[in-house]
Amino acid sequence: MLLRLLLVLLVSLHCVVARAQDSLINIIPKPVSVKSLAGSFALNNDVLLVYNNDSSQSIAQFFKESISISTGLRVNISHENQFIGKEKSIRFHLLGFRDNIIGSEGYRLQVHPTCIEISANNTGGLFYGMQTLLQLLPSEIESLKPVNRHSWSIPCVDILDYPRFGWRGMLLDVSRHFFPKEYVKKYIDYMSKYKYNVFHWHLTDDQGWRLEIKSFPKLTEIGAWRAPRMGEWWSQSPQYDGEPATYGGFYTRNDVKEIVEYAAARNITVLPEIDVPGHSMAALAAYPELSCLGGNFKPNVGDKFYKKIENSFCIGNECSFELMDSVITEVAEMFPGKYIHIGGDECHKGFWEKCPKCKARMKTDSISTLEGLQSYFIHRMEQLIVSKGKRMIGWDEILEGGLAPEATVMSWRGLKGGIEAANMGHNVIMTPDKYCYLDLYQGDPDVEYKTYSMNRLSTSYSLDPVPEGIDKKYILGGQGNLWTENIPNTRHLEYMVWPRAFALSEVFWTPQKNRNWDDFSRRMEVQLNRFDAAQINYAKSAYDPIIRVNKNYQGSYIINVTAEINGLDIYYSFEGPDPDSFYPKYSQPLEIPKGADTFKAVTYRNGKPIGKVVTLKIKDLDKRMRQTN
Repeated sequence: MLLRLLLVLLVSLHCVVARAQDSLINIIPKPVSVKSLAGSFALNNDVLLVYNNDSSQSIAQFFKESISISTGLRVNISHENQFIGKEKSIRFHLLGFRDNIIGSEGYRLQVHPTCIEISANNTGGLFYGMQTLLQLLPSEIESLKPVNRHSWSIPCVDILDYPRFGWRGMLLDVSRHFFPKEYVKKYIDYMSKYKYNVFHWHLTDDQGWRLEIKSFPKLTEIGAWRAPRMGEWWSQSPQYDGEPATYGGFYTRNDVKEIVEYAAARNITVLPEIDVPGHSMAALAAYPELSCLGGNFKPNVGDKFYKKIENSFCIGNECSFELMDSVITEVAEMFPGKYIHIGGDECHKGFWEKCPKCKARMKTDSISTLEGLQSYFIHRMEQLIVSKGKRMIGWDEILEGGLAPEATVMSWRGLKGGIEAANMGHNVIMTPDKYCYLDLYQGDPDVEYKTYSMNRLSTSYSLDPVPEGIDKKYILGGQGNLWTENIPNTRHLEYMVWPRAFALSEVFWTPQKNRNWDDFSRRMEVQLNRFDAAQINYAKSAYDPIIRVNKNYQGSYIINVTAEINGLDIYYSFEGPDPDSFYPKYSQPLEIPKGADTFKAVTYRNGKPIGKVVTLKIKDLDKRMRQTN
């Protein structure tokens, strides 16, 4: 009896220790397999970083630099031939054989009390293993200044990990608002921490041409600058003649080289996007002869112009193709990745319809529709790109009029374009706006900065990039897209990206069966602590009340309140002042009291407010019904 009781106590103790260890494992994206072990590894100056070749040495050096500021540690690095074996060590080991389980970007990470070993087939996998190791350290490791901490402890674990998809991208639009080189590098840094491997750089649009092209210097001399404006996008007054164009900037060839190399050191490929034939007003401002009808063009400042002013290349004018030949030649020289993104989206064709040169092109080349004219342009772009040794990617509009033979489709208008392209045997990158657009509302529009549609954190997390019935071999992966019309500065940029980029990183890396919303939201909170230490901004919109309005069978309005994060308490008021935990607690749908003109709700956890107060004016019930149903 005593022996049985002892066994029960030992098992219980083991479970408690395991749960305590598991609470320290808050990695995003979630690894394929994590086994918690007893004990911990103490990181201090006695630890030796060990490598086995030049590539693994670079990862060891990266790790040393990553921990140096916050910890103040000055650990040494040694080749394994000089490693005696008695010291506490962290080993960065590139395998001499192929481990088929982990593939090209996977890794194995084992933490024991006296030794840590990260092993991988390639440098990329070793880098990701190192990033996971950094996430096992306390949140203060991300601090930008020394932290007075008694010890830096790493829980003992055995991790096997590899990505679900090979393409895990993030887009940054630097055309609507220009972001300097140093911030682009910071953006890449945080992509790499969460195992993204493609930086999609949206370099040209109506509002600015951001890439130096030696053969056509006016693209940046004129196209990179516009008149300054502040306030809501699409509500601005147009730039007037003679107004100084002082807002903007561009990246030189040396800037590009520096950023490409910086990204490569973090296992990230840079995908350049030159968005044509539409979205080209900045290019037309530099070279008006590229247009159909001519005019006095200026880079757009945020005023409404679509369909009123030309913003597309003239397809009937051969100089459009001569310019693009030069542009693609220089882009191919600057960017070593195998893809160039050609845009192809949202191209208004009305001016082509009026253009004598476009009509002549259609007649000469037997093109019967305006969609066919765009397809003609895209096919020629692919020929150009292939002639430079690259492959072409375009938004799903490139399907219109017939898809170029080897094109890869980036599907943004839902999943439909990606499904169509995959069924045609083309590779697809899934980035549907409903799930992947990071410039959309992530909380109640009444308490968020103005944008135009909704994409909550839980919605991003719910994406499966492989639609049912599609051959998954054609789905390269997916990416999150940050368009910056309404994002004029870096603090707001970070607020819009995080934590939704956590969710998408897990969508693109972690096996579908391993994903769980409650588990993710718990781990996310630890990551947010790391962002606090690093002074990175983020949104807590997922903690805000979500107010929905319906009608019951009698036709009366009913208010429902939920939150994305489970386990929160919701308090509400129909009487003006902001509610707190002394107000009624929400438990079921609410009827509206007679005479009430305002409804307010707030979320609490553990007796403390955690979300914003969200307000609904009773006069706006019908509007809210349209928004939420």
